Amino acid sequence: MSAILHSDLNAFYASVEMMLDPKLRGKAVAVCGSTEDRHGIVLAKSELAKRAGVKTGMVNWEAQKRCKDLIIVPPQYEQYLKYSKLTQAIYQRYTDLIEPFGMDECWLDVSGSKMIYGDAVTIAENIRAATREELGLTVSIGVSYNKIFAKLGSDMKKPDAITEITVDNYRQKVWPLPVSEMIYVGPATTRKLAAYGVTTIGELAELDPTFLKRLLGVNGLALWTFANGADQSRVMHKDFVSPVKSIGHGITCVSDLLNEEEVWKVILELSQDVGHRLRIHGLSARTVQVGVRGNNLFGSQFQCKLPYKTQLPSEIAAMAFKAFKEHYNWATNVRAVTVRAIELVPKNQPEQFTLFTDHSQREKRERLEDAIEEIRSRFGKKAIRNAILMGDLKMPDDGRHTVKMPGLMYR
Repeated sequence: MSAILHSDLNAFYASVEMMLDPKLRGKAVAVCGSTEDRHGIVLAKSELAKRAGVKTGMVNWEAQKRCKDLIIVPPQYEQYLKYSKLTQAIYQRYTDLIEPFGMDECWLDVSGSKMIYGDAVTIAENIRAATREELGLTVSIGVSYNKIFAKLGSDMKKPDAITEITVDNYRQKVWPLPVSEMIYVGPATTRKLAAYGVTTIGELAELDPTFLKRLLGVNGLALWTFANGADQSRVMHKDFVSPVKSIGHGITCVSDLLNEEEVWKVILELSQDVGHRLRIHGLSARTVQVGVRGNNLFGSQFQCKLPYKTQLPSEIAAMAFKAFKEHYNWATNVRAVTVRAIELVPKNQPEQFTLFTDHSQREKRERLEDAIEEIRSRFGKKAIRNAILMGDLKMPDDGRHTVKMPGLMYR
């Protein structure tokens, strides 16, 4: 039987801050975005702040009202990424089957490690001890025979704890839990199930799967499988890269963009990252999409078909800006912008050009971009850049784009 761990770093951002600054230990701490930069919400909180009623996503002033002694610190994303990688290095001592779920959570399959390092609980205990002693951080670890129950286990006891869910005890441990505790059961699904009197995981497990399919589609069948402990999703290898269907980069600006020139600067800067990531994956885009959100919080998306596939930032930016100018009506100023490359194809896929395409000019531009990419890889992203981007971009520069948010669990 499989031995799966789900390791969750406790209050990750706040714990890193307290580890870096020992004066914060034993105090109510919240890592918050800047109010001046319009990101004034709680990103993470310490255990003491949590007990005082501080919640993730709460605006700064409300958090301070809930907890009078709250210490607010700004995020240091580069440090969080560093300690995320250091924690994963500890996991790699026991297995190479490590599937991240965001920056602070990972599934580990230690089925093949038990003969060397002991049973799954022993391995979890070793990981917990090493993380505390070597990094000054704590983890809660769920131990089970599948990924779903392992994740539920890591949530049951916090902080710095291990919970085991087995074939013999999952009905006692898992089924009484609220159905909203299970992965992929969000507020909308919770409300739909509650309308039929289903409030616990056990009640979900006892439903007719055909009814769940009618109610929730194929996701209903998946949830029924999860609740009954029958999930067989495998933990992916640490080097696994999921198929890329689109590549995008978006940002909420530190102040409103008031005219087309300011929007163009942001689009051009975002396109640098999109082009870079296309190169990493060996892909080119056939279509560019630009997303815009005004200061009324309503958003729109526009897209343009490229005349030929590309991974050049200049061409991606030009097409995104064209789509913006043609469709945005300036009913409000612009608060956030996203540039996305879609309809991706391999870079080396043959393509038919027209007789009027200037092949030599495009080849020169591609060689120039190759040189720029090489310089940036050696000396940093800002070693060479467009002159127009040297001024005020109204873009945050605190490294938040490095944050890895939880995506889908691979199945």
